[in-house]
Amino acid sequence: MEAKTKDLWVFIETNDDGTAKNVGLELLGAGRGLAEKQGGKLVGVVIGNSADEAVKSATAFGADTVIVVDGKEYGHYTTDAYAKAMYTLVEKYGPTSILIGATNNGRDLGPRLSCRLKTGLTADCTSLAIDEESGNVAWTRPAFGGNLMATILCPDNRPQIGTVRPGVFKKADIDETRKAEVIKEDIHVSANEIRTELLEIIHEAAGELVDLEGAEIIVSGGRGVGGPEGFKPIKELAAVLGATVGASRAAVDAGWIGHSHQVGQTGKTVGPKLYIACGISGAIQHVAGMSSSKTIIAINKDETAPIFNVADYAIVGDLFEILPILTAEIKKLKA
Repeated sequence: MEAKTKDLWVFIETNDDGTAKNVGLELLGAGRGLAEKQGGKLVGVVIGNSADEAVKSATAFGADTVIVVDGKEYGHYTTDAYAKAMYTLVEKYGPTSILIGATNNGRDLGPRLSCRLKTGLTADCTSLAIDEESGNVAWTRPAFGGNLMATILCPDNRPQIGTVRPGVFKKADIDETRKAEVIKEDIHVSANEIRTELLEIIHEAAGELVDLEGAEIIVSGGRGVGGPEGFKPIKELAAVLGATVGASRAAVDAGWIGHSHQVGQTGKTVGPKLYIACGISGAIQHVAGMSSSKTIIAINKDETAPIFNVADYAIVGDLFEILPILTAEIKKLKA
């Protein structure tokens, strides 16, 4: 289809209680500069049930316009209901670009929408820009197992669509005094159009809730911890700091810790205020998932480890000697 406007849309995914998930608000911050370069508005699209709070958040975090589809059938995500709602909106308004968070739901919605619209989709992006020559969105994502970064353009079809990893971009400063145009669209999906049935919601995996994407402090372990018992000092430091425990792919593949802790290309992309990497060499797959952290501290016996290239503070030494001392000192300060 042809674009009817130069607007850039951000899908604001909602929680079950109608509030906005962080990734949509992060993408509003990333989308502001893109929308200005495209010469259009920044539009938040909210689909949910009783989603007034998400509309308020989209406004406060920068949307010029918020399009809302509200109904009981959108209380929990289903492919059929959300895809129909988004497709109907795109057909009516014709944006030139759409950003969707690369969550479980976003990774399901994006391909279905792009297929219906007969346009392209760039998945799992970690960087966004506007190509100066063509004016197209330049979508950058890891390729070939994370060994290089590919920049992809969609020059012939509209809208341009991409899913973007949570935690890659920071939310803009909140301004609760902002005003935005709110457009309510009445789109309903009958029960017989929805081919899936929600049986149960499981909030925890393997009895443990791991919120890496929302964590402000993460202490991660890699191959250098040597085994499952090697995570003991990491967990002790995390407990003192009120941090979340992360891990590299090597540690997860070895079975030393659960996949829900994995940071990196095949895990979670994170951007905490503080990231402490312990015994992690710094393979590009891992660095792609944590390099946007505000402050990075790396502890490794190998002074040539690539992790030191992205670290703000480097400690060359044995993590099993350093972490207990660090934990003890932090306990003293807290006391």
